Amino acid sequence: TFYYFVRLCPDKILLQCVLQSRTLSGADAINALRPFYFAVHPDFFGQHPKEREVNENSLKRLNGYLENLQKPGFRSFKPTQLTFYVREREPNSSNVQESFSASGFRAVSFTLHTRDLLSTVLDILNSCSLSTEHVQSLNVSSQPHKEAKSTVNRPIKWDKTYYSFTGFKDPEEELEQAQRVETTLISWLDDNEASAVKKLKKSLPLRKELERLKIELSHELQLSDIRWQRSWGIAHRCSQLHSLGRLVQQRPEILKNVKGRTVVFTDRSGMSAAGHIMLGTMDVHHHWTKIFERLPNYYKLQKRLLLLEDRISQLLGGMQVIYIEELQPLLTLEEYYETLNSFYNKLRDSRLPFHPRSLRGLQMILESDRYAPSLHEFGHFMIPTVCDPAALQWFIFAKAQEARENLKRKEEMMITEKELIDTSTERFSLDRLYKEPSVSSAQMIDCCKRLLGESLPYLQGMHLCISHFYSVLQDGDLCIPWNWK
Repeated sequence: TFYYFVRLCPDKILLQCVLQSRTLSGADAINALRPFYFAVHPDFFGQHPKEREVNENSLKRLNGYLENLQKPGFRSFKPTQLTFYVREREPNSSNVQESFSASGFRAVSFTLHTRDLLSTVLDILNSCSLSTEHVQSLNVSSQPHKEAKSTVNRPIKWDKTYYSFTGFKDPEEELEQAQRVETTLISWLDDNEASAVKKLKKSLPLRKELERLKIELSHELQLSDIRWQRSWGIAHRCSQLHSLGRLVQQRPEILKNVKGRTVVFTDRSGMSAAGHIMLGTMDVHHHWTKIFERLPNYYKLQKRLLLLEDRISQLLGGMQVIYIEELQPLLTLEEYYETLNSFYNKLRDSRLPFHPRSLRGLQMILESDRYAPSLHEFGHFMIPTVCDPAALQWFIFAKAQEARENLKRKEEMMITEKELIDTSTERFSLDRLYKEPSVSSAQMIDCCKRLLGESLPYLQGMHLCISHFYSVLQDGDLCIPWNWK
């Protein structure tokens, strides 16, 4: 696919290959889009899990669109709306590898409706305010070649009167109309309900199997929960649970220390900053066995980590140090301990004059990719590990009251969100209603309130995910943007 091929694409591939063809090939499109991939690639958003997930999902849909453009005879094109977080360029940077700031990015939304690769590439680059000079020059260079072959396989272009007389649809007029009409929730459900129902019915046996495996393993190992970091399909999840089940049968003695813990299937093995057991999906049983054997040592380190959080809290007037999985990158216990230890040593040496317990009830998270402190809408302080202690002190003093108000508002918002999810699930007879981590509580509340004002019989028995885009997942889940029209 485009997403994975671009990571392997060598720097010295030249765009001049376009001169040999009438239109851009798939490889040419990848090269032409290299500035775009560099600006939105999920690997550069490791410290921003929400933005990373949005870009991952949008890239999948973009790659599907680009691949369809190359299919012979493919004609069924529907406008595709995409949202990307684009990394901002530093204004005075000349080195392309360093031309993006460490954490600056902006959200860009655009709709694709073109029927050829060249126009699509130009649309993408223009929408993201990226240079198109290299593509435009290629287009001009290839123009003589295009003209020389323009008589070969050229489709017939009928006069408008032909369509009026015969009653056939004018393809150009249909395209223009599709471009003018924005995708609406009702029209999208009309077009995609049948496909979603078919996929959902096909996935039902696997869903039951997944639930059975999860309950059995949780009971046998006395686990608190079993989770997945990414949106893997049902079949993939069943396979992972079967793999864990086989390990339980082969080495039951090594699993005696997991009682009360949460197991998370993710990209790497270890223990997370939140104290969850991480099992890397690409690792073999040998690696998982090592993790289970090391659990006693992980638990000792976790106790030291909690003690470190308490010491930081004492130095900051009783403010609580927290780790929020949805908002922070997935760190291992060792990585998080080192971050806390470095911050603690800096605070201890600075001897900030916070009155004991003066900030009790407030919360903070540590961030390694920022340089200035900020206050989140949910009330917790976002403190850079490299923050100047004096600047930190004054910022906390100035924002303490606002932080308490935000924390109170957060509690009210979480209650409202849960009530609206329950009401919407019952109203539309949904089997499940959930949201992606990148969708905020405020966005979810707005979405549900507007949904409740609609009549949507299509949703009965469905799994509905509130996201940033329209999509039907492989197991039949319907994804709709929170700001649907």
